[in-house]
Amino acid sequence: MAALLDADRAGILAAQPTLILSNRPEAPGLAHARAAGIEAIVIDHKAFATRQAFEIAIDQEMQARAIDLIACAGFLRVLTPWFIARWRGRLINIHPSLLPLFPGLDTHQRALAAGARLHGCSTHFVTEGVDAGPLIAQAALAVRPDDNPDTLAARVLALEHRLFPASVNLVATGMARLAGEQCLLDAPSAAGALFSVDV
Repeated sequence: MAALLDADRAGILAAQPTLILSNRPEAPGLAHARAAGIEAIVIDHKAFATRQAFEIAIDQEMQARAIDLIACAGFLRVLTPWFIARWRGRLINIHPSLLPLFPGLDTHQRALAAGARLHGCSTHFVTEGVDAGPLIAQAALAVRPDDNPDTLAARVLALEHRLFPASVNLVATGMARLAGEQCLLDAPSAAGALFSVDV
């Protein structure tokens, strides 16, 4: 989230951040957003009897502000088919692995345990499978012999901070779009964002 706000402040984000929404009142991003002059609200999922009731409340806040695109940054709730269908093609996520490898949690530990030589991050359209939606872009780095989960996580996070704003730009400008179960990249220059490697 901070990387998206930084990109906006630098004038290099093709979308205007309008709202930061969290389901956790203690999320540090809320204060960061408010300090940047962005509206930040909490909708605590614990206050709702069902996941869909929680998501209806989120949807109402988005509709009230005419939001066009949702970028999930550290939002660790599995979304219902109802919400995903409602925001299909306008809901993207970033994940700290080279999907389809290591969906879910503990990605850095799992990559090291598997002996991965490359690791990184992926952006994708959100669909019903967890971390299974069509890929928008990926960035990779070489796993070092002395990496541990913490050092690897820190290096991947630096890639995420570059990849997520670039991916938001691809979707916001229409250069990347969801078509069926595929992400289509319209511009030749967008293909260069699909995979980059840092050593």
